[in-house]
Amino acid sequence: MSGRRVLLLVAIAAAIAAYFAADAGRFLSLDFVRAQQAALEGYVAASPFAAGAAFMLVYVAVTALSIPGAAVLTLAAGALFGLGWGLVLVSFASSIGATLAFLTSRFLLRDAVQARFGDRLAAVNRGIDMEGAFYLFTLRLVPVFPFFVINLLMGLTSMKTRTFYWVSQLGMLLGTAAYVNAGTELARITSLRGILSPGVLLAFALLGILPLASRRIIDAVRTRRVYARWRDRKPRHFDRNVVVIGAGSGGLVTSYIAAAVRAKVTLVERHRMGGDCLYTGCVPSKALIRSAKLLNHISRAKEFGIAEASARWDFADVMERVRRVITEIEPHDSVERYSRLGVDCVQGTARIITPWEVEIARADGTTQRLTTRNIIIATGARPLVPPIPGLAESNPLTSDTVWNLRQLPRRLVVLGGGPIGCELAQCFARFGSAVTQVQRGPRLLPREDPDVSAAVQARFESEGLRVLTGTTATRVVRENGGKFLLVEGPGGPERLPFDEILCAVGRVANTTDFGLEELGIPAGRFVEVNGHLQTNYPNIYACGDVAGPFQFTHTAAHMAWYAAVNSLFGALRKFRVDYRVVPWTTFTDPEVARVGLSEEEARAQDVPHDVHRYGIDDLDRAIADGEAHGFVKVLTKPGTDRILGATIVGEHAGDLLIEFVAAMKHGFGLDGILGTIHTYPTLAEANKYAAGAWKRTTATEGKLAVAGAFHAWTRGDAGIGRVIDRAIALAVSPDRTPVYPPESRDR
Repeated sequence: MSGRRVLLLVAIAAAIAAYFAADAGRFLSLDFVRAQQAALEGYVAASPFAAGAAFMLVYVAVTALSIPGAAVLTLAAGALFGLGWGLVLVSFASSIGATLAFLTSRFLLRDAVQARFGDRLAAVNRGIDMEGAFYLFTLRLVPVFPFFVINLLMGLTSMKTRTFYWVSQLGMLLGTAAYVNAGTELARITSLRGILSPGVLLAFALLGILPLASRRIIDAVRTRRVYARWRDRKPRHFDRNVVVIGAGSGGLVTSYIAAAVRAKVTLVERHRMGGDCLYTGCVPSKALIRSAKLLNHISRAKEFGIAEASARWDFADVMERVRRVITEIEPHDSVERYSRLGVDCVQGTARIITPWEVEIARADGTTQRLTTRNIIIATGARPLVPPIPGLAESNPLTSDTVWNLRQLPRRLVVLGGGPIGCELAQCFARFGSAVTQVQRGPRLLPREDPDVSAAVQARFESEGLRVLTGTTATRVVRENGGKFLLVEGPGGPERLPFDEILCAVGRVANTTDFGLEELGIPAGRFVEVNGHLQTNYPNIYACGDVAGPFQFTHTAAHMAWYAAVNSLFGALRKFRVDYRVVPWTTFTDPEVARVGLSEEEARAQDVPHDVHRYGIDDLDRAIADGEAHGFVKVLTKPGTDRILGATIVGEHAGDLLIEFVAAMKHGFGLDGILGTIHTYPTLAEANKYAAGAWKRTTATEGKLAVAGAFHAWTRGDAGIGRVIDRAIALAVSPDRTPVYPPESRDR
């Protein structure tokens, strides 16, 4: 805990202790106010402004410190100032005091609570961000809830201070008015219990529920309007609990979960079970990358003490191995396996006819109609071919069609500098193609930090790739039997000859030709869904690439759980999909893996952060493996070990990242990683050394001065007074200068 927090905590504790030690509570009792009412009224009459100011200061202090007496003070306001002025004074004083208590709780406790229970509080924070004002208003309207507890608990959440203040002032107004009004008849009040009868409390409770109930009623009316034109076509009986359209990662996981809980589920796929990931994405690309990496290692034989090494290979054989890998993994996603699990697998094209009916044109030419309580859209995405004049006529390759190649292109142009473009560009260069990569933006991997992009580009260029950044493709032309891409770059116009051109400029969601237009389901870049993955029809969901915002296999599977559970059990409870901790990896060499914020994103979002970096060129295992390059970079919240984001560039970065993913997901920080034993020598030690870089920033000159004074005392060289003096000096005015530079290494 920082020195400022310690001082504030000591001050609050001292104030509360003094309150009880002096028995100050007797001055905030109903009997005392009634006994002194005449004298107090005389003081108010003589000095109304001073009395009002003094009253407000006392009220603010009582509520800010969360000590008993606010109810009696509210009654006193009515007795001394009348209903009008009493209500004004109490309304502002109570709101100011409550906000001070809120801020104190936030300053002293929120970081520690969020770090310890961040995962459990994530749902609370999401609810506060979306409907926090409604929740707080409801609580404020009902006097039965202890207001001081609300103040302290809300301080632990993500609610904005201004929202807390104005909602508190508005929400407490009715209850405050009731107490102030009662105070105008103070002589008749015998106890606080008599102020609000059970009937009045019930009325307040019903009033408190009104805002949330209104929101639900509005949602119900909107839903009724959406279904209005289909009302007569809703079946009384359903053939299925859920029909899933698309058998990629999202569809497979959704149908698996549905079958596991004994729901009747039909999975419709018009092409092949497994989707893009199995046939054109993750699996074939990683198989190709592995072969390319082997050739790269052979070419580096001398680095490993091997005088000479060579390989005879044929590109067709390499692509045949890719096919074999796909064939070996196919059974994991096969019709046979999912049928055994209880999924009705249908090959055909699905079309949504009504919100509860799907028509399937089967591969055998027959047509089937199924009624279903829920529909889940998991139709994925496809490569985007940009509208560059002449490009379509040149038969460009995409991540879908590149796997049909059996002859290595001598000259390959790759359009796009994102993950897919970078992975394939490096692969083909390692096989021997003359690769030119064209990126319209200023650098490769634009979602990553500039130092990450620079590391990848430097490696590409060292391997013979030509990387053109800040370059726009304008046209594809054919001349004298050759094909050329015309580009405009920093050096002016240029003609790039090629044998094949690969488009890797992004992917577009598959949102057409299965009924969304007829139902009026909004779909722009993605199918529009809410936090529960529902479309504007509450029983129609979408997950995976078709719904965004991420287009990864693992996020599609993650979303699929929410889509399945919400569709099947939403009547009991619905879950909001959690995107807080989403990792990803670009499988270039070096690999690039990230979770959470990058430096650029943190700056753009004005998120306070510290950066801690460890260079993998210093890591023993990386040196032994001949892969001593790259770095680990961790962003933390200033003054804490809480991880805001982590980026790893280097060998097996995707595997190493999981430690940071687990830390962010389960609420432990760099101190937890530093205190974990890591096997020596492994690449995973890089994570521990990155945590060590953070730890060294906490070893300031001020703290070490205290430690030095303590050790001098244990040797008999100084008195205990010196240790105490240094500790007090550190708490009041700590020296925050790190003793060691962040990049130095802690063995």
